[in-house]
Amino acid sequence: MTAPTAPRPGAPDPVHALLLVDLQSAFVAGPEAVPDAARVLDRARGLLARARAAGALVVHLQNDGPPGAADEPRTPGWRLHLPVAPGPLERVVRKTEDDGFEDTGLGGLLDGAGATGLAVCGVLSEMCVAATARAALARGHRVVLPHDAHATYDIPAAPGISGTVPAAMSARAAEWALGDEVEIVPRAEAVRFTAAPRPHAVPRPAAGARQS
Repeated sequence: MTAPTAPRPGAPDPVHALLLVDLQSAFVAGPEAVPDAARVLDRARGLLARARAAGALVVHLQNDGPPGAADEPRTPGWRLHLPVAPGPLERVVRKTEDDGFEDTGLGGLLDGAGATGLAVCGVLSEMCVAATARAALARGHRVVLPHDAHATYDIPAAPGISGTVPAAMSARAAEWALGDEVEIVPRAEAVRFTAAPRPHAVPRPAAGARQS
């Protein structure tokens, strides 16, 4: 990995897919939401509308937390906060790890659609967003990460180590740590989409794949 670079001004080349990472009620609604939940949801809605209009592939990643967790399956916090439009180019992929590709059908969906370039948004910046973006890069995908479309929590103070680290600083550090392979853009509104090259080749869920 080479040294990270500053966010890139202007509009990046269009991408074929949008990954919405863990936009679940536990993290973006109510008193336990990330500090910038309203902003992230607003940017995600804009990205989602443009991706749908362009005929791009849309994948909602949904985390299955362990028993007792805020995102335990079938609990209110586990539910996706944004509505899913049924159709061959919009899917929900459930996961149990930070990396949205691990033991899921995500890779097959992207490959089946011919989606080489993708945009990533959601929560949490240093966990599932970063892990999924890094895995996508490792698989040869081009990744666009809008700075204003991902967020996380404050890092609590740790005696003898540091005071509280504000969420905005944690999110910025997370995207910086991805290195210069990821295309960081300041605003989600600059992200453009184009139709998936093979819209009719998106596979149905494979046996054993974690997919709703």
